[in-house]
Amino acid sequence: MSKPTMPTNSHAINNDTTVESSTEEDSVDISQLRTPNKVDLSAVYGFLGARTTPDWVAAAIADLPLIIQDHANCEKKAAGTAMNLLFRYEFSYDLQRKLAQLIREEMLHYEQVLGIMNERGQEWRYLSAGRYAKGMLKHKRTYEPAAMIDVLIIGAFIEARSCERFAALAERIDDERLAKYYRYLLKSESRHFEDYLALAQSLSTEAIDERVAFFREVEAALITSPDTELRFHSGPPA
Repeated sequence: MSKPTMPTNSHAINNDTTVESSTEEDSVDISQLRTPNKVDLSAVYGFLGARTTPDWVAAAIADLPLIIQDHANCEKKAAGTAMNLLFRYEFSYDLQRKLAQLIREEMLHYEQVLGIMNERGQEWRYLSAGRYAKGMLKHKRTYEPAAMIDVLIIGAFIEARSCERFAALAERIDDERLAKYYRYLLKSESRHFEDYLALAQSLSTEAIDERVAFFREVEAALITSPDTELRFHSGPPA
């Protein structure tokens, strides 16, 4: 399959919105991480179509080991998705640079969460994939570059939802060390959704607002409707 060509448009990727450099926060030991005093999440809340329900938060707190491991799975999958895009779209230096930064940061977070699991004496167990990502991907268009634009928009919603849920959990869990780590993640996760949107727009010759609005409704329905499986991105318990 031939690789799609890069459209020429005025929506170039802004190099000022790159992900955080690993030179400052590259420690696998979460005790060495600096937690920001406050992160403005208004853009995240404004981007999402619905907030996490109290029922999900209560269920997540009741089974933190599952949530922690599924969080690790999410970081690994995010890195894998970015790696796939890195190989498929080799025509743009800016695109390659931003994807490489995303991969590095997601894998660092994955390693940090593995460390948390080890500290807690938590065994790795089999967890099936939830409905969340599949529920959005089934609406992905089938032709390029529209398919990849949709994948990137979906990635933006996944990142924004992750950020919103880290904030919700950090406010409620008793494990202060874990809460501190979730607060630390807010800074990078609150920026990732904008990175994905910028990448999506860079591939399109037209505004992507209509597709963003479409996936906002799909994502909100998945988050607010009853779910039979508890996962980091699941809906409230059925």
